[in-house]
Amino acid sequence: MHLNEEGKKQAEALGTRLEPVKLQAIYSSPLERARETAEAIADHHPELTVAIEEGLTEVDFGAWSGQRLRKLSRRRLWQTVQHTPSRAIFPGGEAFRDMQNRLINTLESIASRHGSGKIAVVSHSDVIKAAIAYYAGMHLDMFQRLIISPASISTVYLGQHGPMILQINDTSHYTYQRPDEG
Repeated sequence: MHLNEEGKKQAEALGTRLEPVKLQAIYSSPLERARETAEAIADHHPELTVAIEEGLTEVDFGAWSGQRLRKLSRRRLWQTVQHTPSRAIFPGGEAFRDMQNRLINTLESIASRHGSGKIAVVSHSDVIKAAIAYYAGMHLDMFQRLIISPASISTVYLGQHGPMILQINDTSHYTYQRPDEG
């Protein structure tokens, strides 16, 4: 799934916002919309190329992939996903807790390659929420309380004295209206 016109505008605004930041690297999920967002950042950092990291990919929703949320919301597993996601395993897919472990291993590996340098990592809402929850010390069952908007900035410092969350869901570089705000 590629970015639509609104997504392209948001990605360009993100790239412009990050232009003055001295990045050492840009990493992306292999999925198209994440790669396109990462490329919008790279357009403002011509000395960098986007590195694809499989561990940053979206949750493997298995048999749920491509189905309408309206239909999925009627299934018993939907309640588990919404209220106790640590127990959710998608049929033919991945468990949220396995995604979180995969993600944290990937982020820690990326961080170890760059010391104290600043890097951009482009992924997906649920994946980013799982990372923020982990580094905040929140149980995975609380991660649905976090909001991560498209092309938003969340910053986590992974220093030697432990992680520090510096910002979450910053969209000040564009106007974003949540779908439930009509």
